[in-house]
Amino acid sequence: MSQLVLCRRRILGQRFPTDDFTNVTPAIISKTPLQLHITPSHPLSTLRELIESAYKDFTHVSTSSPLVSPYKNFDELSFPLDHPGRATTDSYYVNRDMMLRTHTSAHEVEMFRKGETRWLLTADVYRRDEIDASHYPIFHQVEGARIFDTNASGMTEVLEDNERLSSLLASANIIIEDIPHISDTNPVQHNHDPVFSELVAKNLKLSLNNLLLKVFGAAAGITKQNPLRVRWIEAYFPFTSPSFEVEVFFQGKWLEILGSGVVRQATLDTAGVENKIGWAFGLGLERIAMVLFSIPDIRLFWSTDSRFLSQFQQGKINVFQPYSKYPSSYRDVSFWIPQDSKMHENDFCDVVRDTAGDLAEDVKRIDHFCHPKTRRTSLCYRINYRSMDRSLSNAEINHVQDQVLSRLKDKFGVEIR
Repeated sequence: MSQLVLCRRRILGQRFPTDDFTNVTPAIISKTPLQLHITPSHPLSTLRELIESAYKDFTHVSTSSPLVSPYKNFDELSFPLDHPGRATTDSYYVNRDMMLRTHTSAHEVEMFRKGETRWLLTADVYRRDEIDASHYPIFHQVEGARIFDTNASGMTEVLEDNERLSSLLASANIIIEDIPHISDTNPVQHNHDPVFSELVAKNLKLSLNNLLLKVFGAAAGITKQNPLRVRWIEAYFPFTSPSFEVEVFFQGKWLEILGSGVVRQATLDTAGVENKIGWAFGLGLERIAMVLFSIPDIRLFWSTDSRFLSQFQQGKINVFQPYSKYPSSYRDVSFWIPQDSKMHENDFCDVVRDTAGDLAEDVKRIDHFCHPKTRRTSLCYRINYRSMDRSLSNAEINHVQDQVLSRLKDKFGVEIR
């Protein structure tokens, strides 16, 4: 047995062999058990419950393992083989056969296969990403879906629900900038009845417009003079058609809130669900919670400082009160990369994140230079170190910086300038 196979990673109590796809780091693995979305009094838990309260007659799922196969994460949802999300630069792989889910949609087939016809699933998802105040490699999503029978009874169900939802919106203080449910650029699927598909798309929109009223209504101070403004935009997703994105005008700007659409028939076929049509949506909790609770830095969601946690109560949305703003400390990292290097910017961010943890507030590339004679490439990144909870000494930051340099040299063979 090779040394490669003997090397293993332990995640959530399980041990997995590593291979040439393995890129999940100890810093990421350490957070897989935490499940902030079900932590009592945490802002993400409050937001999850608020969303669930808009779908009381749906099945609610909030505990599921983030370990899935690439087949489940991509192929079951009709992702093309060349989709960038499959790349190791974008996703965290345990090995070729196992990864950390990149979206809650990875559980669509599983939920439909169980016979669930209306459900919400909330979970942590993982994506390799840049480092700044609004990006983190782990975040939380809510996936919602509903399917109907493709017969007269199913159509009656859709029509009646559309009438119910429309009546709720008729008296609400909301302005909706809508678009056609189906168009040449946002087409009905070839194996769907256009009339039925349009009714299902309308049901999706009505359902989500009511959800947005529930989520943003109280926080936005909605009145007749200040109605909630929502707009729908055509979109593309591999697993829905027609597809839509939704934006809300909040605190003076348009915020992208969620993606949605009519479920691909191939997804239902894979689940073994026959004679059904339905919709699905997915939204990120952190993006909405940062706005509703006025939380300025996404790292704060992971804070264990009582000055953060004590500000929140389950079921209550309140404005976060910053308890301090500790000074920044910048360090530059400049290096030559080997000519055959395939190092990606997300690789650099993972080294910083795995070394400095949440002490790294942001990372920006400030220089890219190719030597005209040697054709060697030099990169320079600026790391902003700042703790959310305390002041950092120069000695502490210098020690972390030295570790970053050492790991860069060991892992990627760079030459520090």
